[in-house]
Amino acid sequence: MPRTFAYVRVSTADQRTENQVREIESAGFVVDKKRVISEAISGSVSADQRPGFAKLLDRIEEGDVLIVTKLDRLGRNAMDVRTTVESLASKGVRVHCLALGGVDLTSAAGRMTMQVLGAVAEFERDLLIERTNSGIARARAEGKAMGRPSALSEAKRAQVLRLLEEGASVASVARLYGTSRQTVMRVRTAAT
Repeated sequence: MPRTFAYVRVSTADQRTENQVREIESAGFVVDKKRVISEAISGSVSADQRPGFAKLLDRIEEGDVLIVTKLDRLGRNAMDVRTTVESLASKGVRVHCLALGGVDLTSAAGRMTMQVLGAVAEFERDLLIERTNSGIARARAEGKAMGRPSALSEAKRAQVLRLLEEGASVASVARLYGTSRQTVMRVRTAAT
């Protein structure tokens, strides 16, 4: 007989999951209290890295049902949610999302919904990349310096090169100028 689990998550310890549990109950799902997995962890942590979700994966079996109130309870973005739902579906677990009308995300309609959400997420990501690249190109065209400022001034870089040519070690030069060995090696490489 299939069991019903609920996964409820909040981002910080001062938030509470009771509203999500009530919402699941109001939707008509009966979930035994010991099958409600509750945790306070940021949504930026992927589902497979969350201790509570890992506990859920250990307990849930083929034929079981997992209820979440919103997709963002499962993952940090559409791609993460899709991966999580596909992983659960491969185990024979049905996933219902109340915010999407209680649709089973592992059904044909649910998979279509997930594909649409994934396409929208990919489109948004592509737009963000285009805007970022456009902004970088404009800044370069305006002559703005890109990236982190150099750890060493032009004069200090010349001094570093002179010390290295005189036989000083990379580590000793780095200590002398209060910088990393990698910075000194980049100065040496740029000069060749």
